[in-house]
Amino acid sequence: MRFLKAYVRAIDALTERSGRAVSWLALLLVLVVVYDVFTRYFLSSSSVAVQELEWHIFSLLFLLAAAYTLKYNKHVRVDVLYVRLTERKRTIVNILGGVLFLIPFTLVVVFSSWSFVSNSFFILESSPDPGGLPYRYLLKAAIPLAFILFLLQGIAETFRSILVVTAKPDKTGKV
Repeated sequence: MRFLKAYVRAIDALTERSGRAVSWLALLLVLVVVYDVFTRYFLSSSSVAVQELEWHIFSLLFLLAAAYTLKYNKHVRVDVLYVRLTERKRTIVNILGGVLFLIPFTLVVVFSSWSFVSNSFFILESSPDPGGLPYRYLLKAAIPLAFILFLLQGIAETFRSILVVTAKPDKTGKV
């Protein structure tokens, strides 16, 4: 059990640091969108590179914040039955969901995206649009990275649920 607790603490710390760092992308995205709107509507000038930068930043924000969102239990889910369960049953559902769905799915994405990303690196993929951004392969590298972070946090959440289910109550009856 000591290993599980140490793993959860270490991954929570990693996720917290990466999530706080990635959160700055939201500010950057707002600034880029404001710049794009200003140049497009007030200066009648548009840039393919700026428009691509918007979706590149959004993609990074969405991908790299997934583990942080999981840590704080803010992912979208269907709570019709889940909210009606006892805390112990919800914890068991979390364990089963982690072991049967989250962990296998993230492993599939990491391994299946590897050739996609390596091919992109091999050809030094860039935007096919004139005036578009170079280095698209770096953006694609965020896919396995994000899912590795998501996998690590998913394992931590599963371990956390195992610790809750196996914890012995203290004298007051609390875990």
